[in-house]
Amino acid sequence: MALVTKPVPFTAAATKTTPERAQWLIALGAMVALLYYGRAIFITSIVAVVIAFILDPFVVLLTRVRLPRALASFVVCTLALAMLYVVGLGAYSQFSALYDVLPKYGERIGELVDTAQRKVAAAEDNATRLLVPAQQRQEEQDRLRAQQAAAARPTKRGRPQAPQPQPPAIPGAIPEVRIHEERTPIGDFIAARLNSFYMFLLMASFVPFLVYFMLSWRDHLNRSFLQFFSGEDRVVAARSLQGIAEMARAFVTGNFVLGLTLAIISSSMFLWMGVPFPILVGPLSGFLSLVPYVGLPLAMLPPLFSALTVNAVPLYVLIVVSVGLLHLVALNLLYPKLVGSRVHLNPLVVTFSLMLWGFLWDAPGLLLAIPITAGLKAVCDNVAGLRKLGKFLGD
Repeated sequence: MALVTKPVPFTAAATKTTPERAQWLIALGAMVALLYYGRAIFITSIVAVVIAFILDPFVVLLTRVRLPRALASFVVCTLALAMLYVVGLGAYSQFSALYDVLPKYGERIGELVDTAQRKVAAAEDNATRLLVPAQQRQEEQDRLRAQQAAAARPTKRGRPQAPQPQPPAIPGAIPEVRIHEERTPIGDFIAARLNSFYMFLLMASFVPFLVYFMLSWRDHLNRSFLQFFSGEDRVVAARSLQGIAEMARAFVTGNFVLGLTLAIISSSMFLWMGVPFPILVGPLSGFLSLVPYVGLPLAMLPPLFSALTVNAVPLYVLIVVSVGLLHLVALNLLYPKLVGSRVHLNPLVVTFSLMLWGFLWDAPGLLLAIPITAGLKAVCDNVAGLRKLGKFLGD
């Protein structure tokens, strides 16, 4: 008995799948291109939003004592800028002291580079003696001697070459001046990064104004944003916005408290070890330790560089061991309690988000990857159709 198969009906719904997928792919590509080429604007806006979320509770506190919201926002922003100025002034004094002894660090780095070059050359010679036969080495040496002798041989039977005649000078003519411009790798690097540095300063100058207007116009912005939704969607949008604010506030505050704790402990340890400039390298090491995945080697660089003038192997070993132990304790005991309990992202999603945002926005993307992904998770947790995605992103 033969099997009879019915043909699958070719409906209009089946024909829509390919165009819809193409549209989604085009939209995804356009979004990635927009995020990449407009990263300066997006990074500045996200940083301003995060800072506004952090300062908003202080503005609310001042409004409870009958201050107008605009005045309260101005006072909070002014105090924040004053604190930033004090911190920058302290860092400037430390860097000025470091600049005075910078030649010593340069000499020490030069010695280390020379030593490394000598060791590499010695290793190459040893490898050549082991791999190249003695007869071939002798032939190579003879060939080099012959080339040197030919180069040192005088031309035209020992007679020096006559100088080439110069063209007669024209009265009243301006002599030709040739300017030889020497390009150095450092100059090329500075020229290549000058535009990026200017763009960074330009975008950073907008952050205080954005923060102030976001704080002073918060109620108006919230009402205007919620007008795009109606009914149940308006409640979901309000909850999502509140979840993003709480997440950003908890994430940044937890990282700041943890970084400040590590900075105090690191400065105390470096002061006890005798590391130069402990007040400068301690906070640098403490906050660099919070960078995902590469925090441990970054945290070791400032104290190791500062200890170059001391040049003691036991001090290097002590710095590596102490920073490593402090980093492991902070990430395994303190970080889950201060930060991890509020973010709720699984390690796979964190790694992928770091790769994605680091590719799109470089170093700022690495710093903003976790709060951006956690904000997306907060939206997914409040939208009924996206809760499955929120569970996938969560831990």
